[in-house]
Amino acid sequence: MTTPALITGASRGLGHAIALALAPTMPIVAVGRTTGALEELDDAIRAKGGEAVLAPMDINVDAAMQQLCRSIYDRWGGISLWVHTAIHAGPLAPAPHLAEKDFDKSVNTNITATRRLITYVAPLLGSSGRAIFFDDPRAGERFFGHYGATKAAQIALARSWAAEAEKIGPQVRILTPNPMPTATRARFFPGEDRAPLATPEAEAARLLPEILG
Repeated sequence: MTTPALITGASRGLGHAIALALAPTMPIVAVGRTTGALEELDDAIRAKGGEAVLAPMDINVDAAMQQLCRSIYDRWGGISLWVHTAIHAGPLAPAPHLAEKDFDKSVNTNITATRRLITYVAPLLGSSGRAIFFDDPRAGERFFGHYGATKAAQIALARSWAAEAEKIGPQVRILTPNPMPTATRARFFPGEDRAPLATPEAEAARLLPEILG
């Protein structure tokens, strides 16, 4: 029995594109907050002859994540791959004026929820699975206090896990996508010429050998 890939943040953008790219080779457990987008993903995966399990939920809801991971274990016994693309991008603002609610949401989603997910997903991956994170080095850039600080902390956590697991597994990889015309980037750079940007589908195809390798 082929174990699935867990994609957190699968409803849109790179996570959606990676789920589609992986669908011909393994079942997909797709986590996202937007039910309609997940249903569209399910249709596309089934059109490719693949199998998808939809999990319309917020990674910040601890009980939901625990139940999901338990359900995965009960059905498959584990996963072969975890691709984590879920992120909260707080609005751009000067450091002295970062809104507390936006900063708290950034910390909760980008750091705290990621830390909990590592705890729950590591046993599902075992020693032979692979976890994939995506860097976006905005730390220290002007007005990126919400996103830059918490994304950098998320990647630092992933790097620690990678170093700790180097000899015993699972394999933890941190990849850096090229800029894409996602909704997150549109909030950061309104009015940007999006034509030169790589599509999520093109980036998924480019990164797939590293994801699977």
